[in-house]
Amino acid sequence: MAPPLLALRDIRVAFADQVLIDGASFALAPGDRLCLVGRNGAGKSTLLRIAAGLVEPDGGERFVQPGTRVAYLAQMPEFGSAKTALDYAMAGGAEQYLAESALSELGLDPGLPTATLSGGEGRKAALARVLADEPDILFLDEPTNHLDLPSIEWLENRLSQFRGAFVLISHDRAFLRRLAAGCLWVDRGTIRRMDKGFEEFESWSEGIMAEEEVLAHKLDRLILQETQWSREGISARRKRNQGRLRRLHALRQERASQISRTGRIELAADSGTGSGAFVIEAEHISKAWPRADGSSRTVIEDFSTRIMRGDKVGLIGPNGAGKTTLLKMLTGSLAPDSGHVRLGTNLTPVYVDQSRASLNPDDTLWSTLCEGGGDQVMVRGKPRHVVSYLKDFLFRETQARQPVKALSGGEQCRLLLARALAKPSNLLILDEPTNDLDMETLDLLQEMLADYDGTVLVVSHDRDFLDRVVTSVIALDAEGGTREYPGGYSDYVRQKKSETPDRQPGMVKGTPSATKPAPEKPKSQAKSQAKLSYKDSRALEELQTQMPRLQKEIAALEAKLADPDLYSRSPDDFARLTTEHDRLVSQLSDSEALWLELEMKREALATGDN
Repeated sequence: MAPPLLALRDIRVAFADQVLIDGASFALAPGDRLCLVGRNGAGKSTLLRIAAGLVEPDGGERFVQPGTRVAYLAQMPEFGSAKTALDYAMAGGAEQYLAESALSELGLDPGLPTATLSGGEGRKAALARVLADEPDILFLDEPTNHLDLPSIEWLENRLSQFRGAFVLISHDRAFLRRLAAGCLWVDRGTIRRMDKGFEEFESWSEGIMAEEEVLAHKLDRLILQETQWSREGISARRKRNQGRLRRLHALRQERASQISRTGRIELAADSGTGSGAFVIEAEHISKAWPRADGSSRTVIEDFSTRIMRGDKVGLIGPNGAGKTTLLKMLTGSLAPDSGHVRLGTNLTPVYVDQSRASLNPDDTLWSTLCEGGGDQVMVRGKPRHVVSYLKDFLFRETQARQPVKALSGGEQCRLLLARALAKPSNLLILDEPTNDLDMETLDLLQEMLADYDGTVLVVSHDRDFLDRVVTSVIALDAEGGTREYPGGYSDYVRQKKSETPDRQPGMVKGTPSATKPAPEKPKSQAKSQAKLSYKDSRALEELQTQMPRLQKEIAALEAKLADPDLYSRSPDDFARLTTEHDRLVSQLSDSEALWLELEMKREALATGDN
């Protein structure tokens, strides 16, 4: 058997208040393709840096075969003195032609200044650097973060052809299923290895945990028996049984020294006051951005959609295609150049920005959640002590007063979720929510979104996450084309393959035109088509006047009901206003449903789908 290229033996890492890694060992042979999995904070990134030779452990040793070339991709690239993407790609020692080739394959201009690179562009430059260096071992920490789907698929193909060994950390299940031939599981300070594909990991790890629970139960029973013996018999046989007493103390020490399994994160969202049945409607919206040379680039062109309460819509596309622009237009924070967007009533949106720009790195976790001071955080309308709430998201009490900058990437994501999910909402807007989350937290986020009865808009490049969460996918391309497809990511891929080349972008919402849109008709023909009856046309006009009036009346009532002293001052007025508010909300919901029915009827008549 050939000696390993690299080995870690009995690695130990400790921080002030805990032992993070205790006695971890693994070896890496030529051709190994391993994923490193475990919870946020388990020590995955620390182990990867130790394996790459960038961090010294508190104990243990690292062995590397002489002459072995090792490359490491960090979660966040540090460009140092490199001025351009090419400078950075060559900084590891790669030949210029190899660095240029890797950048070209990733679609990144070698001359781009590093100071202006976006998150996705920075990740591409870092990938070009480690791949152009042609190493024997690759260590990749969350390589798919900030990458668009075409780049992820390119990386999958590149790594599948890589001749060396690699170890990668990733939350992207589809990525791991494609590449990993073995798993290293970091759990409670140690490493376990499984030499099977990632698809076997879940059943394998669950089997280990079930077996450990049985052993722990037996150990607890043995401690109980020994404790009972010590109370009843030690006084009569003190000298003779000191060995058995020492065994009892050893058992207790063993139980106490076991690193307890981290608790389960508590994820829940309150959909707050229900929105109307109709949430967002966009009709023929377009948007273009000016270029430096005076021309313009169209990012969204003639796109229409209708989003109803309970829809969960995923936005996908290459970096720079306009996902954020479309998200802003759909939520009303950016006006389209043409077309219009109409928002439903009673919308209470909450935005989760996974760039983490909304977190102040110098604030503590405590002050981040208690923005107004004190020690209470309002969680879905009820006060909770901030430390108790932080524990729901697996933070230790000692972390409450630590600065945000001391947290790992995954921990910062959990803090963002903690702050966002404390607020009542009926419209969740999630921008890359899967970045840096461990798989268990990701599973729970998916379960929470499945149970959430509000509406969700999510930008994501995680194919497995999209398949598990969304009810439709809006796909954007680099030329301004935008189309909505019913189903998850796999449904989108299947429908995309069946499309004809001349198929035009348009609105898809499970109607017959979702799978085979009708050809555009000449204007003269369109004019001769049937129209709404006089009665329906009048009803539609009245609804367009009635709904804004109802919205204003509801807002005025809500302003009065927001008076904290109203109930104590006049219970009768409070009851009367509450009843009137509920009546108007119900009337508005009925009006929206009728308006939607008439609008769909009008569209069907206009396109000949009657």
